[in-house]
Amino acid sequence: MNPSDDSEHARDTSTADAAAENTGAGSGFVVVANRLPVDLERLPDGSTRWKRSPGGLVTALESVLRNNKGAWVGWAGVPNVEVDPIIEDGLELHPVPLTADEVADYYEGFSNGTLWPLYHDVIVRPVYDRRWWSAYVTVNRRFAEATAKVAAEGATVWVQDYQLQLVPKMLRMLRPDLTIGFFLHIPFPPVELFMQMPWRTEIVEGLLGADLIGFHLPGGAQNFLYLARRLAGQPTSRGSVGVRSKLGVVQVGFRTVRVGAFPISIASAELDEHSRRRSVRERAAKIRAELGNPKNILLGVDRLDYTKGIDIRLNALEELLVEGRIDPAHTVMIQLATPSRERVESYIQMRGDIERQVGRINGEFARVGYPVVHYLHRPIPRDELVAFFVAADVMLVTPLRDGMNLVAKEYVACHSGLNGALVLSEFTGAAAELRQAYLCNPHDLDDVKDAIVAALEDERDVKRRRMRSLRRQVLAHDVDRWARAFLDALAQDQVAGSALLTDDDVYPEDREPR
Repeated sequence: MNPSDDSEHARDTSTADAAAENTGAGSGFVVVANRLPVDLERLPDGSTRWKRSPGGLVTALESVLRNNKGAWVGWAGVPNVEVDPIIEDGLELHPVPLTADEVADYYEGFSNGTLWPLYHDVIVRPVYDRRWWSAYVTVNRRFAEATAKVAAEGATVWVQDYQLQLVPKMLRMLRPDLTIGFFLHIPFPPVELFMQMPWRTEIVEGLLGADLIGFHLPGGAQNFLYLARRLAGQPTSRGSVGVRSKLGVVQVGFRTVRVGAFPISIASAELDEHSRRRSVRERAAKIRAELGNPKNILLGVDRLDYTKGIDIRLNALEELLVEGRIDPAHTVMIQLATPSRERVESYIQMRGDIERQVGRINGEFARVGYPVVHYLHRPIPRDELVAFFVAADVMLVTPLRDGMNLVAKEYVACHSGLNGALVLSEFTGAAAELRQAYLCNPHDLDDVKDAIVAALEDERDVKRRRMRSLRRQVLAHDVDRWARAFLDALAQDQVAGSALLTDDDVYPEDREPR
């Protein structure tokens, strides 16, 4: 499947039969993630079809899997359905079934009601529910068992993200012949926060089942190393693993577990080429015309999530309008908010708050036919999204906490003309790389406002110099480089120098351009 293609795909029964035949000997490379790169969709007439899954994880990993000719283990996106293995555009996909109760307890509950807020600095209070934890253990075991059946002898398995943190240990117990990597796509929390978790030891020991554990930033890796020594190295009523650790390496019995920072990125060259297409450029010009050809277009693109700081940028815009620092006759903001976790109460409340905020701003500052804020709460096709990136003068990325934030990098990749500006929260992983963005502290509204004004009003040459630096970083450090760095480290006996990567090691080319 083309990573940039959002079209839906029908299957026939022959694909399942072919996959079953081809998996007899097992796969030498297996990606394990909560979701498959395609979702099963139920239609009103009761039939089903497959469509591409949304999200940056799919985009990042699909090309990696295709290059390694491997298999993908994950949930098909619909509960209470048993689905046979399939082959989609050459990708071997192995669905893991989940019941509706498991989706509620393992995914919406423990993964997104406990782990997500805890790992994002407790912006919303985590819920520690024993039933949710039990479901999390059960589902992780099912993923481990499914992977053990799919993987060939001595295969490499790459487990992804916070929903599956117990899988590495479970899988190692089932298949000690495997080489196992784990990568966390969200922030790893400070030690003081993680220690709240009632099942903290089980999670740390689960991760220590891997041979290599990857984080976006050195700080997350350091936090984990401390916890591995403090938790897994201490005897508990539940038993323990004898652990000795040093910088970047944890000794678990006779095994060496390596820990490092591997900042994820995007298919930047492909996106750069995509953004230069005539059809995209024409659509971008049409978007500006539909908005009344304003002087400035501000853009936000996010999942509708409380970590993303959508309310913060709206508050900043409102105050700038009140203060007269932004003229509503010349500036328009577009907020694209992809629906997310719509059955979770905190998300329902957040959506209502944001939509009331948009209405208030437009009620006070819009002219008839010319809203100040254009708010879309729906998925946006890939070509259309790229056109929005091209059309926008300033990109607003203001999360309170984010593992990386690939939208910031996508915006940069789409501005070959060096004519854009990126306002970026200091609390994204991307801020460590994109140092020439207009960095701001989202907890300081005046700082956010000043960053927006600077991005709008700085001299053209200043903005071009900043964008040139950002593009050099994004184009040089693409998703293939990220995957190669992780998989090469996984294949080696030692991470270079057996040491945790430093900021300078991870971002050696992110310097002021000449």
